[in-house]
Amino acid sequence: GSPDGTRGFDLLHQHLTRDRGYRSRPAFLARSRGGLMAYGWAAAHPDLVAGVGGIYPVCDLRSYPGLERAAPAFDLTPEELSGRLAEFNPVDRLTALAAAGIPILHLHGDQDRTVPLGANSAEVARRYLELGGPMTLRVFEDRGHDMWEGWFRSAELTDFLIDRAVAEAATPAGEAPPP
Repeated sequence: GSPDGTRGFDLLHQHLTRDRGYRSRPAFLARSRGGLMAYGWAAAHPDLVAGVGGIYPVCDLRSYPGLERAAPAFDLTPEELSGRLAEFNPVDRLTALAAAGIPILHLHGDQDRTVPLGANSAEVARRYLELGGPMTLRVFEDRGHDMWEGWFRSAELTDFLIDRAVAEAATPAGEAPPP
């Protein structure tokens, strides 16, 4: 989710849409630390996002990987990154996504010690709903940051991502798909 990473994702998006013919508004699946990239890019380009699905996505740099470990990716000191969280931290960059009505669905375990539910998906849900954005958070009891097949075989998550992709494909160019 750093500026360098976001620029790389800009190039990937250009390649996939211009050279490969993919639709311009992807539906993201953000898993774990991939939440930083998905939300970093989505917050900068809400007009190019059909939806965000997440499996225990990182949404607060303070909780994971922590400012000490994250700061080098931003070419900042931890203190500088702390002072600029509103510019880089996914949980602090939801306004444009909510204004665009981008639907979000997160799956998160209540026992996740790596990417704590409260600081990440639960906080995104609280803030996003407060901003008027459409979001669903499914919390799974006794699940942590693991490879449980339920994360990857969730019919709800699969259907959400397919629905977002289909809504995008059926939407005339230049218009936003329905939430």
